[in-house]
Amino acid sequence: MGIEQRVKCRKVFYIPGYDPIHPRRYRELYRKEGRAQGGISGYEIALAPKAGAERYGWHVTGQMDGAETETDFEVLVWSDIVRDSMGLGILATYLQLFRTAWAYIASGALWRLMKLRKGPVIAALYPVVFLLVQLALALLIAWGLGRVLALLHPLAAWGGLAVVPAILEWFRKRDGKFFAYYLMHDYAYSAQSKGANPPELEARMADFADVIAGALGQEFDEVLVVGHSSGAHLGVSILADLIRAGRVPADGPALSFLSLGQVVPMVSFLPRADRLRADLRYLSARDELAWVDVTAPGDGCAFALCDPVAVSGVAPEGKRWPLVISAAFTQTLSPARWKELRWRFFRLHFQYLCAFDRVGDYDYFRITAGPMTLGRRFEGRQPSKSRIERAVSKYVSVGENDPAPA
Repeated sequence: MGIEQRVKCRKVFYIPGYDPIHPRRYRELYRKEGRAQGGISGYEIALAPKAGAERYGWHVTGQMDGAETETDFEVLVWSDIVRDSMGLGILATYLQLFRTAWAYIASGALWRLMKLRKGPVIAALYPVVFLLVQLALALLIAWGLGRVLALLHPLAAWGGLAVVPAILEWFRKRDGKFFAYYLMHDYAYSAQSKGANPPELEARMADFADVIAGALGQEFDEVLVVGHSSGAHLGVSILADLIRAGRVPADGPALSFLSLGQVVPMVSFLPRADRLRADLRYLSARDELAWVDVTAPGDGCAFALCDPVAVSGVAPEGKRWPLVISAAFTQTLSPARWKELRWRFFRLHFQYLCAFDRVGDYDYFRITAGPMTLGRRFEGRQPSKSRIERAVSKYVSVGENDPAPA
């Protein structure tokens, strides 16, 4: 006999992180990993095209726990904004490097972030260091070539500098292996305005809010918003806007928010992130939704088990959310699988969307295609004992009238 079915029809909105790739990658990832998890856990997931949709998505039929659940997936696309922000030349990228480093160092955010988790800070420093290494190597080769050319004529030594652009371009074209330019643009996108959202992103977030509000007016049993990586802090602000505006009907679908591999402190610790800090504080005390935050210490790109509200210094009285839990990669992946993935840092950052061969209570496919709401699934679940809740951010202002740092 199956468990009581609470969700027969669900809408999932997936908000990607800073990703320039077409959203079809997420459909194929869901297809592949859902099939793998179903084989491990003994349930079935079937994908079908989403006919006549204006926005990219797919349909899922889940057969698990003796129940059938229909889920419509929709990707809230901002990859075009990401691509536009990455369209810089080599010189502009190096200028961006120095501006971004200065934004985090001068504000004191870098040192505060290191008090939380060193992994994501190292990930943030990696593109800075690697791009500088590329430049140093190019200059060293230019110097050596100049010495050779100087044997022909003293003025010819300057000709060695001509190889510098070619060497830097060689590295840039191979950034699919190094990810230095990609990560540099990622961190620079938030740092360029010191934590405030760029206008084009605010406009897109308003569009996303309209789309989600539309689903909340339909006959779904649950509307689930999933924010991965940078998409987590977008989700915080979008949902806060919806609730403030009274666009979440009391008699509508259950509203759920699943944040995965979040990097919220990279933005909320910056001096002009008032909007995000206000949204974190507001959302954490609301009863219109259930919010579960999942990270893992094995993910070196996320602020693992850092309560994004508390560490940002904006936890209010009566704080309810998020429920911070660990995906515990070293326990939910077999030793052989963990050994295979341990040093593939970028891949591990996407493990939340993938199959676990020793799955625990976090199962992305049960959450998105199973018969229970997010809140019901984790009802009574205790937060991780290893979570970090101390306030660390220097800046805790939440509006123009409260500008003072802590």
